[in-house]
Amino acid sequence: MKALFQNLLGFAKRHIILFGAAKFLAGLVIGFGLGVYFLPILTAEKGLDEAAIAQLEQSIERTGTFTRDLEDSDALHWGEGKINVSDIKIWLEGKIAAGPDYRLYMIPKFVETEADFLAIKAQSVEVAPIKAFENFAVDVPMDVDVAQFPALLIWCEAFGQFITAAKLS
Repeated sequence: MKALFQNLLGFAKRHIILFGAAKFLAGLVIGFGLGVYFLPILTAEKGLDEAAIAQLEQSIERTGTFTRDLEDSDALHWGEGKINVSDIKIWLEGKIAAGPDYRLYMIPKFVETEADFLAIKAQSVEVAPIKAFENFAVDVPMDVDVAQFPALLIWCEAFGQFITAAKLS
């Protein structure tokens, strides 16, 4: 009887240790995932205020619209608002879903899916990383002719995820 009790006790100790290790690992994975999601939100730059937007509006050459109803947009990957382009700046009057490592691309044709963008990514030009999720502005590199591109797109480099895109007119 004593041997049976010791065997059961040893079995229970092993399972308690394994269960504790599993809980620890699950906490680590969940914590890492939450960190990846919340860190960009916590470190995001402040977007443009109304005065800055009004000043930039004088230089608008082309505009487009981000909408939530694109094929590869969903509850976590979306953009909405008016995107404006000049020779030296691109800025958004609106919002995009928060996330890590967003990049703005000028693209040779309008696309709505990750697969379609990957097919033209080599012909696209990365303009700049996006550091704000509302009313952001980025500088256009001097070697980029924005007139050569009919559309632009926001892409998450870290996860290879389509966020949103807009046709320019």
